[in-house]
Amino acid sequence: MGGFVDSNVCINIIAVMSLIISSCIMGENISDPKCDSPLPSHAIPVYESDVDSIQFALNLEYLEAEFFCWGSMGVGLDVLAPYLVKGGPSPIGVQKANLDPLVSSIIMEFAFEELDHLRAIWSTVGGFPRPLLDLSPHNFANIFDMAFGYNLNPPFNPYRDSLSYMLASYVIPYMGLVGYVGANPLLIGYKSKRLLAGLLGVEAGQDAVIRTYLYELKEEVVKPYNISVAEFTTRISELRNKLAACGIRDEPIIVPPQYGAYNRSETNILSADYYSLSYARTPAQILRVVYGTGDENCPGGFFPHGANGTIARSYLIK
Repeated sequence: MGGFVDSNVCINIIAVMSLIISSCIMGENISDPKCDSPLPSHAIPVYESDVDSIQFALNLEYLEAEFFCWGSMGVGLDVLAPYLVKGGPSPIGVQKANLDPLVSSIIMEFAFEELDHLRAIWSTVGGFPRPLLDLSPHNFANIFDMAFGYNLNPPFNPYRDSLSYMLASYVIPYMGLVGYVGANPLLIGYKSKRLLAGLLGVEAGQDAVIRTYLYELKEEVVKPYNISVAEFTTRISELRNKLAACGIRDEPIIVPPQYGAYNRSETNILSADYYSLSYARTPAQILRVVYGTGDENCPGGFFPHGANGTIARSYLIK
């Protein structure tokens, strides 16, 4: 009858399909799946010109690693990962912060991420010894005094409590983020690009966590000052723009609509340009900020003796 299928045929079809499905599940009679994109035949993992650009980032990774490790655990690289120090001097004035459980957990995760970043850079392009870092309350107090244009009383102490620590954290990871964006178009090797993309993703995530935390508390008054959290971020962003020069490439957590996403948003959890793309900065601009001098040839701030590596040292000999 044309409208019916022989039951034996149905049974045979089911048996064949079961065998195919079973083979797929068990991995039989199929080739290994491809998990990575094919590379051009001429591809080079790391070009010689990539090395200095990626190594420059070690300065900021060392800075973040020490700040986050000490802030959350009360010890730094000399204890947690001495093999990454490479003979560099111990940081100045860094200490354990008085953090609540939430912030302590966040910062501890950041700390271990930074240790991994150091390992990733060293294993890919090599590096240099940890530079001398000043993470003392006195140095942070100077930065916040510069931001406000007068001396805060009492001096700002990043280790005082969770909010103070997160405000101090607002100062640091963002510089790594914009540095990676700036370095991206300069890289050629496929392994170099993959490393930078991975580093950039996590640095952007850290900055977003910090900014979201501060945005939630934007109207809270920072003790013992009669100044809101939002105003603190505005002053720090304005200072970084001033020190780095080259226009606005740094925005606080609240902005006028013309600076917000699609020119309509006053909330600014992510700092981004007209097209909602991350801002980029050059090594010279970054050094002007982290030195606190506005001059890549004049060290100070977080790097009393200057940053390390070919790019940073080249400015110091001019």
